[in-house]
Amino acid sequence: MSSANLTREETAARAAAITVKTIRVELDLTNARDHENLGFPTTTTLEFDAQESETWLDFIGQSVESVTVNGIDRAVVWDGARIALTDLAEHNVVSIAAVGSYSRTGEGLHRFLDPADGQTYLYTQYEPADSRRVMACFEQPDMKARTTFAVAAPSSWQVLSNQSVVSMADDGAEKRVEFAPTLPLSSYITAVAAGPYHRVDSEWTRADLVVPLGVLCRESLAKNLDPDEILEITKQGLDFYADHFDFPYPWGKYDQIFVPEYNLGAMENPGLVTFTENYVFRGAATQAQREARANTILHEMAHMWFGDLVTMKWWDDLWLKESFADYMGSHASVAATRFTHEWVTFANSRKAWAYTQDQLPTTHPIVADIPDLEAAKLNFDGITYAKGAAVLKQLVAFVGEERFFEGARRYFAAHAFANTTLDDLLVELEAASGKDVRAWSHAWLETTGMSTLSLETDSEGTWITQTDPRPHTLRVGIYRRDPSGVLRLLEKIPVDISDVRTPVKLPEADLVLVNDDDLTFAKVRLDPKSLHSVKQSLSTIEDDMPRGLIWSALWNAVRDGVLPVDTYLEVVRHHAQAETNVGVVGVVLRHALYAVCNFTRDPHTAKRQWLETTRKGAYEVEGDCQLVWVRAFAAAAEFSDAQAPLIRELLDGTSALPRIELDTDVRGRFVVALAATGYLSEEEIHAERQRDNTASGQANEVLALSARPIEEVRLQAWNSAWTSTTLSNELLSSTIAGFTAGARRDLTARMDSEYFKNIREVWRTRSIEMARRIVRDLYPAMETTELADRWLAENQDAPGALRRIVIEQTDNLARDLRVRAQG
Repeated sequence: MSSANLTREETAARAAAITVKTIRVELDLTNARDHENLGFPTTTTLEFDAQESETWLDFIGQSVESVTVNGIDRAVVWDGARIALTDLAEHNVVSIAAVGSYSRTGEGLHRFLDPADGQTYLYTQYEPADSRRVMACFEQPDMKARTTFAVAAPSSWQVLSNQSVVSMADDGAEKRVEFAPTLPLSSYITAVAAGPYHRVDSEWTRADLVVPLGVLCRESLAKNLDPDEILEITKQGLDFYADHFDFPYPWGKYDQIFVPEYNLGAMENPGLVTFTENYVFRGAATQAQREARANTILHEMAHMWFGDLVTMKWWDDLWLKESFADYMGSHASVAATRFTHEWVTFANSRKAWAYTQDQLPTTHPIVADIPDLEAAKLNFDGITYAKGAAVLKQLVAFVGEERFFEGARRYFAAHAFANTTLDDLLVELEAASGKDVRAWSHAWLETTGMSTLSLETDSEGTWITQTDPRPHTLRVGIYRRDPSGVLRLLEKIPVDISDVRTPVKLPEADLVLVNDDDLTFAKVRLDPKSLHSVKQSLSTIEDDMPRGLIWSALWNAVRDGVLPVDTYLEVVRHHAQAETNVGVVGVVLRHALYAVCNFTRDPHTAKRQWLETTRKGAYEVEGDCQLVWVRAFAAAAEFSDAQAPLIRELLDGTSALPRIELDTDVRGRFVVALAATGYLSEEEIHAERQRDNTASGQANEVLALSARPIEEVRLQAWNSAWTSTTLSNELLSSTIAGFTAGARRDLTARMDSEYFKNIREVWRTRSIEMARRIVRDLYPAMETTELADRWLAENQDAPGALRRIVIEQTDNLARDLRVRAQG
């Protein structure tokens, strides 16, 4: 194992021996605009107590220039990841002078050159363990310190960190900015950003507390930024959490910065929250997109308490921050903002992710076993986020909302600025609720898998049955069809179940929806009578939530092979155009395309039929949902050329979509579709780039060029993905997407065996972020799992994180093949 891959045992031993007090980090970024210069000077001074004479600091970069321990220069002993420290005293001051590397992978200090105006932008991203790419540190969450940043940068730049500026010296060409020390923080949530960012200021006040607010993005995106809505959501969130957490926002200012080529949706660095630029909408944005951004803002804000104020000791308890933040993002959206349908979106989108993850052979308990950092990196998954949030929703139903928040308040008061484990939270929840939360934890947090809930009727009566039994607090929705065929809610019946079979008394119904209101985490099967009613009348149900839950049940059934794919697609064709919830329809259309491409026995015919379905939706649906249908039409056109002449007319301007503008985003999607089907030349792709000389335009150009259905082009994209070290994270993904575009196995199948020959080497030589993208996204869509099974059998000694990706992708392929065989 590489020394960069820290283990739980060795970091626990280090935390027991070392008590870190303060850290000072000095960064010289004055050379950042020279992209030929690959490194930056970084000096870290750490003050800590030691109970042992030896330890190590973590650092990954170009070089370590000097090591000073208590004023004495020491020999540099550095293996590329760890700096050895010896002859330590009880109290120590250690200074490390080094050279870090500017990143193009989104890990550490990422540097971006804006093609629109030639400006350079920097930002940091560390979770779970990349602060060591910027500073020498104790790279583990349970060694918190007060950290001071001092940054030298070009005079014209914005320079930001977790805290506010306390001093600045500016000679007109360069400036040196020093920030106030942070409150105790884990290294992975410290942050720096620098560049000519556009900034909008505001403030939030509560009694005597005044919190300065900032919203920032690249200068070339300023015209697309909508700061008023972002600041409105921010203030609503701060109001909500102030009311419910009873712990004043502790981190001083609250800047939110939208950054390019970001690997995540966002990151909760206190005082400097980073977001993907995808939340700066370059074209028309649906209500669902704005809702998703609001959810993310509130998710990250919840982390100011769940994760930043109180932090897990090790990554086993990652759920202590991510599950809670995912839950709070939806809860606060509904309670405090105009996005009152967020739980509907959660039920269809986030939970679909969790259901998929929890059925993989690599599933794990919400409270996971994380032996090392590579395992931690892969555990930012559907279990930790979405299943954890769904389970917390069940906990709220179990103990009551006020008792849940009282438990949270007690937890913050008891453990502010400290590190915790599962037991610390359970103590406070039990004290607040009086319920047996430990039994609940065992059933939900410490086990794997999910229940499948069904309604069964026999000679003895009606039963709710469940596989993999757990306690559930839920509601059963009773619906009847009126004379016009509309399905109307009759009543919702509360039910508590824990056994395999639970008797229930239900009135006569045309549709019985187990888990109406989506209070628990379980797959739901529709009984035959309910399925018949759904086929006829799904779109007549007035409430978004039951419609969304039925769509979810149908999707899970087709994935499990218990609902024929043709039946599922028939329901989609019959009812999706009438779906009015834009978030739900977006999920339905994505699932339908996946079913068409992966589950149907005659995919060629199915793709043409689906293309026509989406074309009709793009032209006939009105309102906010039309844009979703237009995007679905563009996605379907990547797999069939039947509408290529029409799409060319749309791009040429000789035809137009009704009621909707062909903005940059939609145009880019159609460009990729035409390129993938051979209807756009290299010259025309370059011309499209000239229309959109931005970072998004650059990524779209790379994707379209790589997507052309020419064997040599696909081979070039393949080689570039595996061997190029100059591609940024964003352009690597575009290259891979081009190689796989249109599912053209006739162009890509010959590389299947090469994939399995290459993956161990790419895992060894590339950063985990880049290696993960390559291994996951280039996994071949084979006709059997034979090659994968052989690799897994012959590579038992491969890194666990690499094997996990291959196991998961192989299981996904096996499921596709099973469902397809069933027809």
